[in-house]
Amino acid sequence: MKQEFMAAVGKFKELYSRYMAMAKVHARASIAIIIKTQNDLYNYTHEWFTAHIPAVASRYDKSPQWAQKGLFYFPWFCLFLIILNYFNVFDRSPIIKSVQDPNVVIVNADLRSMIADGPVTTRSFVEELRASGRIDFNELFLSRIGANVTGRVSEILAIPGQVVKQGDILAKIISTELTQSQLSFLKAKSASQLADQAANRARILYKEDVIALAELQRREAEASSAKAEFRAANDQLKVQGMDQPSIDRLAKSGVIESTNNVIATIPGEIVERKINKGQVVQPADALFTVADLGSLWAVSEIPESNAYLIHKGQKVTLIIPALRNTEIEGVVAHVDSIVNPQTRTVVVRMEVPNKEGLIKPGMLATMMIESQPTERLLVPTSAVIREDNHDHVFIREDDETYRMVVVKLGPEGKGYRPVISGLKEGQEIAVNGAFHLNAERKRQLSGG
Repeated sequence: MKQEFMAAVGKFKELYSRYMAMAKVHARASIAIIIKTQNDLYNYTHEWFTAHIPAVASRYDKSPQWAQKGLFYFPWFCLFLIILNYFNVFDRSPIIKSVQDPNVVIVNADLRSMIADGPVTTRSFVEELRASGRIDFNELFLSRIGANVTGRVSEILAIPGQVVKQGDILAKIISTELTQSQLSFLKAKSASQLADQAANRARILYKEDVIALAELQRREAEASSAKAEFRAANDQLKVQGMDQPSIDRLAKSGVIESTNNVIATIPGEIVERKINKGQVVQPADALFTVADLGSLWAVSEIPESNAYLIHKGQKVTLIIPALRNTEIEGVVAHVDSIVNPQTRTVVVRMEVPNKEGLIKPGMLATMMIESQPTERLLVPTSAVIREDNHDHVFIREDDETYRMVVVKLGPEGKGYRPVISGLKEGQEIAVNGAFHLNAERKRQLSGG
């Protein structure tokens, strides 16, 4: 491999030497041709001057040898000067072009009319905390209605979306458990009546000195116990959904009714139903959900790092995108006292009136919560230009000149942003038209 490489190098050197020798020969020939051509032109010129202007030719012949040599090489000297001049070698005082400051913009009369100036001032600033949230039911007007007894659904009288009043029957349940409770009630009633009669007879016999005092006391205790069992049976029927008039009718007629009614406990709209006809239900099951949609809650989860800014009673603006960004004014109704350990957030709630029924539970919303006002150095948001990941404003230097400077600003609140650094109170800035100034600045930089 090395021998092949060395052979190739030797061959390359041989070719290089050959072509260099040929180039030198051609170069000498070209130079000789140029010199011969110049000598011919020189002789031709001398002959022409001798024939037409002999005085000039005679003076030239009498001139020193160095002058004649100089005139011979004069064309080459002129060519050399032309080349140097082409590359600006003789330009000793080049024009210095002014470089425009990229942050300065010069305005004309038309642009001046689109700009409004104003001073940077200290004023009351209300910081707004923006938090995403949702619309939810007002749990003060929400009722999840279940069965009072275990049984089978025999009839359903209400459907989702139906508006009901308090006391309306939503469904009917046939329950053997209710039957047993009514039977126990009737037995307790009979036992209480018998015990009362026995106690009354014992009092009469005791007065006639037929029975002893101990016997009277025993029968009175039995009567008192029977009354307590009767009251307990009455309360059991109430727990299982029977009202007192129905219980009184049962006690009077003795007719057992095995049907239990599922009753609406509050007025409102049925928003959920979880039963079907023939289904077996238990008291732990939620069968219907009834809600009064005239009042709703807006709920948001605030990061714990911002929780200190939120207090009950603060002003809130609720924005609902689904209703074309409708804004609803309100106040913070509740701030949770604990932090959710999973999400590290605090729940904030406001009450939302909904008399027209346009707002639906589950809608997304944004809560704009206002903090307590403080005195801050402010600039309007219309004066701020965002560029290269930094905020900028235009400071007025004179009637025709503005300078763009970098500033550090806080979050927006009510159309203003607090100044952290970069500006001083009283400085004149472009409060309106900053966009036009920035466009003109870029145009001037591009040379347009």
